[in-house]
Amino acid sequence: MTQPRTYDIRTYGCQMNVHDSERLAGLLEAQGYVKGAGDAVDLVVFNTCAVRENADNRLYGNLGRLYPAKHANPDMQIAVGGCLAQKDRGTIIEKAPWVDVVFGTHNLAALPVLLERARHNAQAQVEIVEALQNFPSDLPSRRESPYSAWVSISVGCDNTCTFCIVPSLRGGETDRRPGDVLAEIEALVAQGVVEVTLLGQNVNSYGRSFGDPLAFGKLLRACGEIAGLDRVRFTSPHPRDFTDDVIAAMAETPNVCPQLHMPLQSGSDAVLRAMRRSYRRERYLGILDRVRAAMPQAAITTDIIVGFPGETEADFAQTLEVVEAARFANAFTFQYSKRPGTPAAELADQVTKGVVQERYDRLIELQERIAGEAARELVGREVEVLVNAEGRRNAVTGRVSGRARDGRLVHVATAGTPANPGDVVRTVITYAAPHHLVADGAVLEHRPWRGTGDAPAEPKPTLLSIGPRPA
Repeated sequence: MTQPRTYDIRTYGCQMNVHDSERLAGLLEAQGYVKGAGDAVDLVVFNTCAVRENADNRLYGNLGRLYPAKHANPDMQIAVGGCLAQKDRGTIIEKAPWVDVVFGTHNLAALPVLLERARHNAQAQVEIVEALQNFPSDLPSRRESPYSAWVSISVGCDNTCTFCIVPSLRGGETDRRPGDVLAEIEALVAQGVVEVTLLGQNVNSYGRSFGDPLAFGKLLRACGEIAGLDRVRFTSPHPRDFTDDVIAAMAETPNVCPQLHMPLQSGSDAVLRAMRRSYRRERYLGILDRVRAAMPQAAITTDIIVGFPGETEADFAQTLEVVEAARFANAFTFQYSKRPGTPAAELADQVTKGVVQERYDRLIELQERIAGEAARELVGREVEVLVNAEGRRNAVTGRVSGRARDGRLVHVATAGTPANPGDVVRTVITYAAPHHLVADGAVLEHRPWRGTGDAPAEPKPTLLSIGPRPA
């Protein structure tokens, strides 16, 4: 009998790419592929990101390292997809002629056909389409976790931030109907999923495609009616579209987690204007005040760019002021890098690398202090942890790792009470650091995961076209 072909998907970038990779895995397994690992597999798929400046170097470096394996096994195939594939198109084959398939963000479903065509024709296949062909969530999936799942509610983005290349690669925003989203979640819960994360480039503008500006808040409330769904998260919102009805839905829906990732990017109104971010610092801090008034326990995280073109020392000082006032639980901080094709890449007054690094270091120092102070306030409090991976173990503590409801990483000692991924453990925080918490006290409650077995590989797309539910 012929051995099934093996595959390995290597994912870079955001949660949307992780979600897409699970769909690519589902497509391949529906065609008889079997998951493998390393360079000895029959197929390697790179699902790429184009947001950061070094994304290109990283891809071509990895392709170069894979060349000896391809040379030793000519039947091996290499495919490149994702945002960088959408951007570079035919350039990838020119730079790495041993690549067999290049496909874009809008035609994930074409991968199996393109692989077969490349084998049959003994020629590289490049297929980049400009418009969405299938919602990724309509495709089969092989999820990495049997108890936690990504659910896409929209793709694309209508914003025009001057530093961002995503809209040109993933296109304008297209929303799924609420009924389709809820049907997928219900199907996931029936399979044992207890936590979902709703995905969109801008979840707060969800509903624009079908004319309901309150759709996202309604969707959160509808998720609260799904029996067996314990946790709902979402990413990412945009301050421009973040409205009070969403805050109310978060606060009043028990399974919506008290966690909010709200990108700031800069605390300077002048820089925000140059970034074409349609809010200002006062509005941003006002949102955080209203969120904390409704959910005092909420953990708020953010994104910040340091060294945007034209950023002065005074501008950067304003960013530090906002960070001090916002008291973020965590901040994903980035040094500005030019992305070809974005308006910001052509702006004058690019900030020198040395200045950017010095400012970046100051921001990190401030945020580390704030995160540590906020974390230490949690010592002595009860916390409910969804175990998601084996933690650092020793014979005394037997710690496992997981996420609290507010998204914080917690290492839990469960000596005498073995806990497995998917289980929920209620315990008390005994130690806090900026990026993790430790609970070495007694386990107050242990709820085993109600599911069984490994993450299911769906053999065909879930039928989701049931139409929207009533508002």
